[in-house]
Amino acid sequence: MLNIIVVNNPKDWQLTLTDTEVVSAKNYLTDSRFAEMRNARVFNLCRSYRYQGLGYYVSLLAEARGQRVIPSTTTIQDLKLQSIPRIISQELEDLIQKSLSKLKSDKFTLSVYFGKNVAQQYEILSKQLYNILQAPLFKVQFVFNKKWSIQTINTIPLNEIPEHHRPYFLEFAKSYFAKKRFHNTKMQKTLYDLAILVNPEEKTPPSNKRAMKRFIDAAEDVGFRTKIITKDDIARIPEFDALFIRETTQVNHHTYRTARRAAAEGLVVIDDPKSILRCANKVYLAELLTKAKINTPKTLIVHKDNRDLVEQELGLPCVLKLPEAAFSQGVVKVSSSEALQKALDDYLAHSDLIIAQQYTPTDFDWRIGIMDKKPLFACKYHMAKNHWQIYNWQGKKTDTTGMADTLAIDKVPEAVITTALKAANLIGDSLYGVDLKQIGDKVMIIEVNDNPSVDTGVEDEVLGDALYATIMKSILNRIEAKKK
Repeated sequence: MLNIIVVNNPKDWQLTLTDTEVVSAKNYLTDSRFAEMRNARVFNLCRSYRYQGLGYYVSLLAEARGQRVIPSTTTIQDLKLQSIPRIISQELEDLIQKSLSKLKSDKFTLSVYFGKNVAQQYEILSKQLYNILQAPLFKVQFVFNKKWSIQTINTIPLNEIPEHHRPYFLEFAKSYFAKKRFHNTKMQKTLYDLAILVNPEEKTPPSNKRAMKRFIDAAEDVGFRTKIITKDDIARIPEFDALFIRETTQVNHHTYRTARRAAAEGLVVIDDPKSILRCANKVYLAELLTKAKINTPKTLIVHKDNRDLVEQELGLPCVLKLPEAAFSQGVVKVSSSEALQKALDDYLAHSDLIIAQQYTPTDFDWRIGIMDKKPLFACKYHMAKNHWQIYNWQGKKTDTTGMADTLAIDKVPEAVITTALKAANLIGDSLYGVDLKQIGDKVMIIEVNDNPSVDTGVEDEVLGDALYATIMKSILNRIEAKKK
């Protein structure tokens, strides 16, 4: 893969690098040779990324040409958002306070060159900022008012790097472009690179260790080079052709930002950011399912002005859910008026809208795994011992979850499969786990989950290795479809 460094004036670039061509923005935009390149990686180091300026068009046309580009147009637009400094300040608050704690002034500017700063003590902060922003050269202005926060974020033009920073910049650039990910390999051309995002410290990850090994084996069998990554590796996203998320996803979280970044870079992403957005919020799902006339337990979207209708409409006991509840956390059953009002106070303090549902007890919930709009696996998740949910986080360690039975798809009632497919198809064509309840002949959707559990010994009991192979082949097919 050829690396193309695009600058306003090639004289601004003072390094000679292997497998790398330095060109002016004007030549990159007008020379048909660059327009015809497919297997190229573009590093846009133009002096400005203003809308409809040369730097903006370099990234825009690189994406249109099917080339990988840093920064992407999504990053360029993000950098202009007024909310970005506040969002990053909140996300990295602990690290920012710790990194800047010894400063005596009330203002500080941090220059980040390819994820690094000239001072060693700011290395971790610089890396985390780069992981989020994914821009080659930028500076962050911090201000102190009771605590440190980000005031502004601006890109650094190549010709405006301070003279005393230039030796460091050249060293950082040399190290950055020397990495193997930016060079051709001797591996077969049919191989692709797959990143699997995990959190090694997550207590209840979507896949256990044995399942992760089987995913890796299946990936290699279909032709992937596979790398396990964590949230600290977001800067490496451009190395890969696909991202497979095996960490519990949330919208206001690095999992969503990583998915969004990968999608902007042109990677195949399972689960994609749209699916995360749609599945993560139960208010959205409730509205979507109602509009599609799909059966659910009787549901009310609750806000401060209609909270008094909950008991009247749903009776007691009933179930309250925070919009981003996962693994039965953020979900509570209330059996009295007093408990209901207290729970409403607590939940409405977290979110302006919450979900209330009629309590619908069953011995088990169906979980139908779906990918590419086809049923993949089917499980009966039984309730935890002496509890009304699948998970009981307050119970003994041995009683945290109920038992699970995995069935062949043709052994599942047709109404369960068709209802699950109808619900999942409203979200997209990614990998989903649809939860349903069945009372007699009536089938009701509880929720649609992106990033569903796939554990060795549970979801793979019927298909075995074929389950992992099917998912990996789907990712491979998506990559090849994009290449075409």
